[in-house]
Amino acid sequence: MQFSEKKQALLGLLADGGFHSGTELAEQLNFSRSALWKQVNALEELGIEILAVNGKGYRLKSPLELLNKSTIINNLTPGTRQLISAFDIHDQIDSTNTNLVTLSRTVPESTGVVCLAEQQTAGRGRRGREWVSPFGSNLYCSVLWRFQDGPASLSGLSLAIGVAVIKALNAHGIQDVGLKWPNDIYWQQKKLGGILVEVSGESNGPCSAVIGLGLNLHLSSDEASSIEQDWIDISQILGSDHKISRNDLQASLLEQFFQVISHYTEQSFAQYRDEWRLYDCMQGQSVNLFVGKQIVAGTVLGINDEGLLLLQTEEGKVQCYASGEVSFRRS
Repeated sequence: MQFSEKKQALLGLLADGGFHSGTELAEQLNFSRSALWKQVNALEELGIEILAVNGKGYRLKSPLELLNKSTIINNLTPGTRQLISAFDIHDQIDSTNTNLVTLSRTVPESTGVVCLAEQQTAGRGRRGREWVSPFGSNLYCSVLWRFQDGPASLSGLSLAIGVAVIKALNAHGIQDVGLKWPNDIYWQQKKLGGILVEVSGESNGPCSAVIGLGLNLHLSSDEASSIEQDWIDISQILGSDHKISRNDLQASLLEQFFQVISHYTEQSFAQYRDEWRLYDCMQGQSVNLFVGKQIVAGTVLGINDEGLLLLQTEEGKVQCYASGEVSFRRS
């Protein structure tokens, strides 16, 4: 969903985080004062907190850097730009992944499609959990790519994308980031982001994959109150003296994504395997692995050459797992 021109114009003026008098806003937007008040209320209903102070006017609780298509595309290399067939930024959407999964089913030949959003209303994490998605604060990004081989050829893709995410973060000064099998981004045992890869297609024919990423840039404690695990955001990692551009970081992530997916084949995971192991933040950790309704307790030994989890159970047996959710066991 795109906001109305009135909402977009008002939000654009308020995005700097400074005070703007009601008279000034009404004149600039050609609104009546009552129409301005209605638009302010409409933005607040979307979870955008706007402060109103007598004698000063209106301002956002925090400045916003809205996503800008031109800025992001201009920061991509010419080769990556050529791989993108469509690029949409939604003010609000249920889920960037859901949007592209639907497209992959209705137009199976689609490839190179990028979907970003300022806010998700039904973002999904592992096991269908809600992904907390406040407006204009984090990154919600999905890419649709069509592969010539079947789904089996994409083994290890989510792990390779994890390596791509870390490369993008490192380029912006965000260090000490780890990967938690199979698709979580961690920093000092706190969740920073998550990857969700959804594949569809015939088992022996071409297939489509939607590669989604949710990454925490700034979450207030109120916004994060429903998160049931330890979390972190980039603003906490870097501190208040270091501001990071959402648009620049989004461009870096897309650049790294396309470097992986544009050449990915069944043999490609071997190129990323050793690097993934360097970032493995679970090696040697005591965990519980949830596989359906089964819970397996053990110690993580890393991944095998195919990207499967190696877990030494409490009975001393080493087993491989292709899927499941891992939870750190606190001592």
